[in-house]
Amino acid sequence: MSVSLLLTAGFAGLVIFAVPFAIAIALVTLGSLVVADIEPAFLAQQLVAGSQSFSLLAIPLFMLAGEIMSRGGLSQRLVEVASTLVRHRTGGLAIVTVLAALVFSAISGSAPATTAAIGAIMIPAMVKAGYDKAFSVSLAVSAGVLGPLIPPSIAFVIWGIVAEQSIGRLFLSGVIPGFAIAAGLIILCWFHARKHKVPRQPAASWAEVRQAVADGKWALFSPVFVLGGIYGGVFTPTEAAAMSCVYALVVGVLERRLSWADMPGLFLRSARTSAMVTAIIAVSTGFGVLVAQERIAVDFATWMADSLGQKWLALAALNLAFFLLAAVMDEIAIMVVLGPMLIAIGNRFGVDPVHFGAIIVTNVSIGMAAPPIGYCLFVGMAISGLSLARISRAIWPQIIIMLIVLMLTTYIPGFALLLQPR
Repeated sequence: MSVSLLLTAGFAGLVIFAVPFAIAIALVTLGSLVVADIEPAFLAQQLVAGSQSFSLLAIPLFMLAGEIMSRGGLSQRLVEVASTLVRHRTGGLAIVTVLAALVFSAISGSAPATTAAIGAIMIPAMVKAGYDKAFSVSLAVSAGVLGPLIPPSIAFVIWGIVAEQSIGRLFLSGVIPGFAIAAGLIILCWFHARKHKVPRQPAASWAEVRQAVADGKWALFSPVFVLGGIYGGVFTPTEAAAMSCVYALVVGVLERRLSWADMPGLFLRSARTSAMVTAIIAVSTGFGVLVAQERIAVDFATWMADSLGQKWLALAALNLAFFLLAAVMDEIAIMVVLGPMLIAIGNRFGVDPVHFGAIIVTNVSIGMAAPPIGYCLFVGMAISGLSLARISRAIWPQIIIMLIVLMLTTYIPGFALLLQPR
């Protein structure tokens, strides 16, 4: 009982006092080992085991690929292509933001990277065109949410490792929810522009369209290259991450938008982010073993089944708890630390593992934009200079759209599993 209390209440207490997640997990794991009279060297063994997964290599590689592509100007090319196609429509420039983020998501796999790459270009452009600044920032933040849903996705890689599921199948489960959120955001852009009488931009000539497509051909081909390689059986998701880096590097150098002097900074930025993610995953391995040994996850799932009874009610409670947790806790930490408990709940109620992964990652994606600590919110603040309160007030229509998609993903399994191989 003392070990279970330390693993749950002890971890919660450290998080409340703002101890970094990786350190909090390591401390409660070490304390639990001492209380349970288990050799502390077990923690070191699990640290090594938790960081040795081949699939884990995809995370720093996709992060590096996103850094290289942003620095190499591929995000700018995507914006230019989308702009020539739809900027003259009602809400056209806002729609450009969503479309560019949709394609860039298939390159970076990361919500903060997508928000940063597209937001840095589109937020100033939208404000200049007459859009409200808070709406412009909230849209860029919301469009960044597509990053974890559109494959290849870092969040799906992490959940695939935690849940021991096919990463390729998990990738496919995020496509329909991702496109549904994008469609909802596009409709919102149209209504916002119509309501606030935002002036339309001049239509692009055919010559401009052809030039933009010609300039952006390598950026547009990147998702085809990566996803075609994965689903064509040419390489695994981890190998695809490495190939993304090579592709981005070759294109950036050949187009003379990237120099070798840029490399140290790119490697350093991606290494910092990757180190935080990997540290959480590594230390949580021992934590997960103790959670399983103490039967915390199984007992909680049993209690939930006995208390709620019906599957739909349990999934509603799970979504509500996830949304509240994501508002105050790191999304990666939620997946890794609570993974055993979440998996036990899914198994208890007979939810398809891939469908359950889609529910979890859709929740994680919403958390990236949800006030008060969604990562993408802080990226938007850094780009725009607006306060968190102002962006938070503007983003609720987008959050509602995402929650509607979450409900569809949760209660209509075919919504997420439509693209699964038969």
